Amino acid sequence: MSKKIANTEATAELVDYSDYSLQLNRWFLKPIGAWPAGPTSSKGEKLVSLALKIVCYVLMVSVGTLCFLHIILEHESIYVKLKTTAGLSHWITSSVTYTTLLLRSKDIRYCLDQIESDWQTVAQEKHQEVMLQNAKFGRYVATLCAAFMQGGVMSFCFVQALSTEEILVGNETKTVHALPCTVYKGLVNTDEEPTNAIVLYVEIVSIFIANSSTVGTFSLAAVLAAHACGQLGVLMVRITDFVDASREQKKPKAFREIGLIVEHHLKTLNFVSCIEKVMNRIYFLELFRCMLVICLLGYLILMDLAVRNYESVATLVTCTISVCFNIFIMCYISEVLTEQCRKVGDVVYMSNWYYLPDKMIPDLIFVIARASIVVDITAGKVIHMSVDTFGQVMKTGFAYLNVMRQMVR
Repeated sequence: MSKKIANTEATAELVDYSDYSLQLNRWFLKPIGAWPAGPTSSKGEKLVSLALKIVCYVLMVSVGTLCFLHIILEHESIYVKLKTTAGLSHWITSSVTYTTLLLRSKDIRYCLDQIESDWQTVAQEKHQEVMLQNAKFGRYVATLCAAFMQGGVMSFCFVQALSTEEILVGNETKTVHALPCTVYKGLVNTDEEPTNAIVLYVEIVSIFIANSSTVGTFSLAAVLAAHACGQLGVLMVRITDFVDASREQKKPKAFREIGLIVEHHLKTLNFVSCIEKVMNRIYFLELFRCMLVICLLGYLILMDLAVRNYESVATLVTCTISVCFNIFIMCYISEVLTEQCRKVGDVVYMSNWYYLPDKMIPDLIFVIARASIVVDITAGKVIHMSVDTFGQVMKTGFAYLNVMRQMVR
């Protein structure tokens, strides 16, 4: 009886660790209806999720449309048009990212189920410690992504919302709140109240939704990659333990462990392939967003510095840093995951394999051969995600900024 109670408590603890690993992702994705439904999801939860998706699309599309019409139909200064274009690009890329999350919901659910299954089947305490260490790293990265993105973009929105501007309507001077992104006044007259306040609130909510889709994507990628690194770490521990145990015991029964090791290796590589399948298009879009942000916001920063508008400079710099930081984190963690995949073969080679029976050595050679074929994390299956890629994106963005400075004067 006491043994059953102990097993139940151990299972509950592992379930808590699984929830600990995915908790932040659930918080980021559920409010926008992007958290994939599981087998235990009720009809009510599915209906609420559907309603949230409709609301999110309506808000993002309506605000994006009004901004687009303003760019092509209104005669404004180049500064206002570039500022509106920067906001519009954020809505467009976030909408595509959001759509990709919804279309890949089955693959995401597979990854989430795999994480829960791995936590429930972990057998040894040292394996659990390796997984928990990587889960903490994933949560830490997810928290940083959320803090930089929401903090950077929303601070810009609130600074804009708190500032006012005077406009002349007929013979009357009115004071209205400045909008984060200017909309087409031919459809919505934001010079009147309460229209100005309504549009302001709608834009802030819409920007929060756009940020949430981006934050949810980055945090999900970080947690999935961290879990994959944890599984590869557990695999390397198992390989070392297997070689040492086989050397000491010399029992045929111990040699059957190699089959479980190979199965674990292939299962983890399949998990990494699923991460690549879910994220490769999103990464490509985010790299493009990063270059666009450096180009557009960089030019706006230079224009604000010229007129000494330091308040606007501070918010724009914060937005730029938030986007660039998140891209750097994704490039870095993708490179770490790729290196961990390669490291499996190195661990096999560096173990005491030469003490094993001759018939066991070819089995380990197969593990080395499979580890040499690394599943790369790519952007659109074209660009390999690495720290070097981030450097190239930054160089390209600043190159386009220099071209824009020469063309727009």
